[in-house]
Amino acid sequence: MKLIISEKPSVGAAIAAALGAKERKNGYIEGNGLIVSWCIGHLVGLADAGCYDERFKKWRYQDLPILPDEWQYVLSPGKEEQFTVLKNLMERSGISEIVNACDAGREGELIFRLVYEMAGCTKPISRLWISSMEDTAICEGFGNLKPGIEYEALYQSALCRSKADWLIGINATRLFSVLYHKTLNVGRVQTPTLAMLVDRDNKISSFTKEKYHLVRLELDGIGATSERVPDISEAEQMKTACHERQAVCASLDKEKKTVKPPKLFDLTTLQREANRIYGYTAKQTLDYAQSLYEKKLITYPRTDSRYLTSDMADTATSVLELAAGLPLLAGYPDFSPDAAALISEKGVSDHHAIIPTLEAGKADLTALPVGERSLFFLICCKLLCGAASPHVYEAVTAVFECGGYRFTAKGKRVLMEGWKTFERLFRASLKEKPEDDTEDESDLPELIQGKIFERAAASIAEHYTTPPKSYTEDTLLSAMEHAGKDDMPEDAERKGLGTPATRAAIIEKLVSSGFAERKGKSLIPTKDGINLITVLPEVLTSPLLTAEWEKGLSEIARGAANQRTFMEDIQKMAAELVNSYSHISEDGQKLFAPQKEAMGLCPRCREQVYEGKKNFYCGNRGCGFVLWKNDRFWLSRKKELTKKMAADLLKKGRTKVKGMYSEKKDTTYDATVILDDTGGKYINFKLEFEKKKERANER
Repeated sequence: MKLIISEKPSVGAAIAAALGAKERKNGYIEGNGLIVSWCIGHLVGLADAGCYDERFKKWRYQDLPILPDEWQYVLSPGKEEQFTVLKNLMERSGISEIVNACDAGREGELIFRLVYEMAGCTKPISRLWISSMEDTAICEGFGNLKPGIEYEALYQSALCRSKADWLIGINATRLFSVLYHKTLNVGRVQTPTLAMLVDRDNKISSFTKEKYHLVRLELDGIGATSERVPDISEAEQMKTACHERQAVCASLDKEKKTVKPPKLFDLTTLQREANRIYGYTAKQTLDYAQSLYEKKLITYPRTDSRYLTSDMADTATSVLELAAGLPLLAGYPDFSPDAAALISEKGVSDHHAIIPTLEAGKADLTALPVGERSLFFLICCKLLCGAASPHVYEAVTAVFECGGYRFTAKGKRVLMEGWKTFERLFRASLKEKPEDDTEDESDLPELIQGKIFERAAASIAEHYTTPPKSYTEDTLLSAMEHAGKDDMPEDAERKGLGTPATRAAIIEKLVSSGFAERKGKSLIPTKDGINLITVLPEVLTSPLLTAEWEKGLSEIARGAANQRTFMEDIQKMAAELVNSYSHISEDGQKLFAPQKEAMGLCPRCREQVYEGKKNFYCGNRGCGFVLWKNDRFWLSRKKELTKKMAADLLKKGRTKVKGMYSEKKDTTYDATVILDDTGGKYINFKLEFEKKKERANER
C-alpha cells in the first residue's frame, strides 16, 4: 500500500478524490488501496538558536556568531498532532512506499524530506511532479512516478538554502539589534528589497525640478510641439516668429509596426497586473490564485514560467474555447486561436504558466468571491491575448517647419487590432480604469509632405521635470524579479530576489516590521527602514549575495558541487560579519531611538515638553517642569490628563474638560482647568465650573 503525502490538506483531498480514496479518517483519507495525508505547509523547521544552548535565549554580542555543529529540527507549533498522524502512517506495516506529493520544486522537496527524516522513516520514496490539480493531471502523474533518489540533490540544495538563510539571518539580526538596541530584522532577500525602496526614496528626495517650455502649433486640427526650451525668452521668441505665420509639412514618416501577443502569466506578472488593474497587493493576488487552484479552476500559481509544454497542445485548445465563450470576452469575430504560440519547452521550468482549467467550464463563476472572479477573468483574458493574432498599426511622425523652427506631431493608425481586441473588451468591463490606462496616440489626418498651412496658431506651455516615481507593488515585484539577474547562472533554480511564491510575504514583512509603509499604491521606506540600510554593509543590502548563493545552490542541485564547501563559506561569512562590527559610535546608537513627541513649550523655560509614560516633562533637565498624569488633582476628579489636554494647557494655559467629578456635590460638571504655575516644586491648577461659577484654587 502507498502512503501519499501532500503539502496541504486541500491538495491531499483533491488527490484522494482523483484516485478514488473516499474514507475520511483523523488526518488522512483512505481507500482504493491508498492512504493520502498532508503536511500542513512547513511541518518541520530548523530549531531556534535558544534550542542549542540556554544562553542563546538572550541576545548578546559575546555569544556571536552562532554556528551549530549538529543542526536541530523542531515541529512547527500547533502542528504536532498532524506529525504524529504522519509518523504513525509511515510506521504502519502495510505501507510499503511513500509518495512525495508536495509542491514540485525546491521548497516542496524540503518540506517532505524534513518530515520523512524526523519520523525516522526508511521506506522507499517515489516523487509526484504535477502542475495542475485536475483529475486527469493527477492520474497521469501517478502513472509516471519517479524514484525519490533522483531528487536527492534538489533536497540538499534546498537544505543548504534553508541553513544559509538561518545562519545569516540569525547572526546579522542579533548583531545589529544588539548594537543599536532595537530589533532589526536582517534577511538575504528582505534587506536588498528594502535597499531598493530606500535608493528610490533618496532619488526622489534629492531630485531638483527644472522648468522648461514647449511651444505648440495648431495646424487645422493637428497639434505639433517643439523640443524642450529651458529659457522663457527663447520660447517667446519662437512663438512670435511662428504665430499667424505659414507652416509646411517638411517630412512625413510612416512605419508599419507589429506588437506580438503577450506571454501567459507566471505568478509575478499576475501579481503585477492585478496590482495595476485592481489595486490588489501581491499577497491578496497570491491568496486569490491559491484558492482558485484549490477549487481546480486554474493551474498551479506558484510558477515562474510563462509558456506551456508541447504535451499540453490539446488542453490549450480546449481551455481557449472555454475562455472565448465567456460573455465578458466574447467579441472577437471569427477568432482562430494559435495554441502553438503558447508552447515552448525551453520556457518552462518546474511548472508551466498559469491558465484556467477545463473544470472552470462546469463551475458557477458568479458564485466566486469578487477578488477570485476578477483574477480568473484576468487570467482568461491573458490566455486569449496570447493565442490571438499580432496587433498591427502604422506609426506616423510628421515634422513641420515654421518661422525657422521645427515642430513634431505623432499619431498612429490601427491596421489590425489583433490581440488588443480582448484587452479592450476586458478593460471596458472594469468599473474603474487603471491609472496607467492612458489613451494611445490619436490618429493624424491624412497628410502629404510639402503641404502648406496658413496662419499657424502658436502658444507656450510651462512644464517641470518630474522625479522618479515611488515603487508600487507592481514595479517593486518587477525590480525584485530582475535584481542581480545578470550575475546568476542560466540554470539557476531561482533568479532575482525571492521566489514568485515568497515575494509577497517579503513585502508584507517589511510593512509589518515598520521598515516600509503603504501610501495609496506606493511603498515608502520609513525612517527606521532608511536608517537600517544606512548602517548595514553592502554585502547584506546588495542582491549580489543572492546571485552568488544561487550559483552554488544550482551546482549542488545538479550534483556538481559539495554542500559542505558551500556551508563552510556561509559560516565564514557570518563570523567575519560579527568580527567587523564590534561596536558603534554614540551617535549611531541614537539612530533608532524612539521619536519623542513634542507637546508644546514649557511655560518656565520655553523648551519643548515631551510625553513620557507617566508624565509630560520639559526637555531641559535643569528646569524641572512636569505634568503628572496621575496627579491627585485629576485622580480625585476621576479624570486622566490626556495628550490633548496637556497640549491645550501648554499652548493656551487652559483646557475644557467634560464630566469633572465633585465629591462635595457627588455629581459631575463640565469645567475649564487653568494652568496656575508659580514656578515652585508643584504645579497648581484653577478649576472654573461652567454651570455654577464657583472658583477654587486647588492642587
